[in-house]
Amino acid sequence: MPPAFIYFDLGNVLLNFDHRRAARQMAEVAGAGVDRVWEVVFQGDLHTAFERGRIGAREFYEAFCRETDSRPDFASLTEAGSAIFDLNATILPLVAHLEDAGWRLGILSNTNESHWDYCTRRFKIIPDAFELAVLSYEVHAMKPEPEIYRIAAERAGVAPDQIFFVDDRDENTEGARQAGFDAVRYVDAARLARQLRARGVASNF
Repeated sequence: MPPAFIYFDLGNVLLNFDHRRAARQMAEVAGAGVDRVWEVVFQGDLHTAFERGRIGAREFYEAFCRETDSRPDFASLTEAGSAIFDLNATILPLVAHLEDAGWRLGILSNTNESHWDYCTRRFKIIPDAFELAVLSYEVHAMKPEPEIYRIAAERAGVAPDQIFFVDDRDENTEGARQAGFDAVRYVDAARLARQLRARGVASNF
């Protein structure tokens, strides 16, 4: 039986991104060292706290300023840390064909409010093609924790075993399978299309 709902991961599935790019851009805006920015944001728990929704954008900014001994413009720093995404152009036709064929699509992502705001403004496909989004900062749970998959199934309104999920990280697909999802690791769009066809998901791709 084909899945009733298809969830896509955001980063390195729908969009490509680079945290090192974020560190470089934030360092430039703040007048701080790149290594220090990387240490503060990505080697401690600041980035994770932001993605988990324990802190918001302003709290992230204040912590960044305090730890880097800088005070950049808030909007400029937010943009520098968020302008790290590019469309994965190879997957766009598949998403468009799935949408046209009437399949229910959603996004299941570990992300923060600044990144999500940037992506929904920058890439029209994100708000247009997907029925719903389950985001770590909103639900205060992160893949591969069981809670985020439970919430994803609840919001889709279907049983876990009726959900297909694709993610670029093995630990996240394994967490999804433990939660009852049918999950695969993303390699490329052609392979994903074959995996979907094998499950009865028909489209013109």
